[in-house]
Amino acid sequence: MKIGLYFGTFNPIHIGHLIIANHMAEHSDLDQIWMVVTPHNPHKKKSTLLDDYHRLEMVHLATADLPKIQPSDIEFKLTQPNYTVNTLAHLQEKFPKYEFSLIMGEDNLNSLHKWKNYEVILQNHDIYVYPRLNSGEIDDQFVNHSKIHRVGAPVIELSSTFIRESIKNGKNVSPMLPNKVWEYVEHNLFYKK
Repeated sequence: MKIGLYFGTFNPIHIGHLIIANHMAEHSDLDQIWMVVTPHNPHKKKSTLLDDYHRLEMVHLATADLPKIQPSDIEFKLTQPNYTVNTLAHLQEKFPKYEFSLIMGEDNLNSLHKWKNYEVILQNHDIYVYPRLNSGEIDDQFVNHSKIHRVGAPVIELSSTFIRESIKNGKNVSPMLPNKVWEYVEHNLFYKK
């Protein structure tokens, strides 16, 4: 079974994440997409994140009716801050019959050469890349790489940061979130301050 790993803090998960995940599930050779909730992205401040389990619950709520898309808390059990190469090694050991690939936007592909042991990742895993509007120049070594697959997914320029700021400023962002996620955010008064 081919599993696409879509990493994110999902703070909160929004319809853009789901559109990308669903597109990968339906329009690539991946059998399932695992939405891997990252407890602490080494490139983000921990203080801006909601509690890990609230973010995981929102991913559960968002994906409940999408059988090919599963939430994953695999990184909750790993030492923090964690690196993708460690998560991949852990998953491969835990699920030896599965083939794991990464899903990322073109903007992340641009910085892949800065990732810890990125050569090991590329040697052992495929990467499925979706387009972004402002992705900049792709490093030459990644342009025609046999492990990197470009997928013509819809371009979604929606960010969790924008959603959090909008909620803080009293704006209605309900169309940008799955209904159950919006209800959860509202009920818990998240992102108001």
